[in-house]
Amino acid sequence: MRAFFARLLTKDKKEEENPMKKFLIVGLGNPGPKYENTRHNIGFKILDTLAEKKEVSFEPDRYGDKAEVSFKGRKFILIKPSTFMNLSGKAVRYWLEKENIAIDNLIVITDDLNLNFGIFRLKAKGSDGGHNGLKHIQSILQTTQYPRFRFGISDEFSKGKQIDYVLSNWDEEEKTQLKGRLDASAELILSFGTAGIHNTMNTFNGK
Repeated sequence: MRAFFARLLTKDKKEEENPMKKFLIVGLGNPGPKYENTRHNIGFKILDTLAEKKEVSFEPDRYGDKAEVSFKGRKFILIKPSTFMNLSGKAVRYWLEKENIAIDNLIVITDDLNLNFGIFRLKAKGSDGGHNGLKHIQSILQTTQYPRFRFGISDEFSKGKQIDYVLSNWDEEEKTQLKGRLDASAELILSFGTAGIHNTMNTFNGK
């Protein structure tokens, strides 16, 4: 009988530590109130939305603020890096290693100038597309073979004003639509962990 219960406890521990049931979701942005509502911080905003829906809070931790969401037997570890955008790879590598999470179970969330406002593009791999956060992650991980979720912010800026544009706040029309797009983004993340990346791409991409 003692051996039977020992096997049960061992099984429960193995299931709890199963890296296939854990997901690392890293939203890119810059820390501090100055950047809180800027287009470049959409990654933070999406994670804030998911955390609020699941009634969990972020707490300061290594290389960023961290929250955990449990959903349908999966654990989603949400990280908002505190390293500023250009050094985002430090947080990604640290939390992948600390939590023993497979790189296929990682999503990095970024803004994308090449997509119209609010359009989603989830991909299993790809280039950095000129995004400084993705550049650093690629350099640190030495691979482009990891999922990323791009949120369209459009490119409505004049020549030479790209930095001002991404670091500025949403306009009034965008603000009226943003909540719905944030809610849908939170659903995309949960779908990634439960339905898989390909089903999630088919459901959300281009929507």
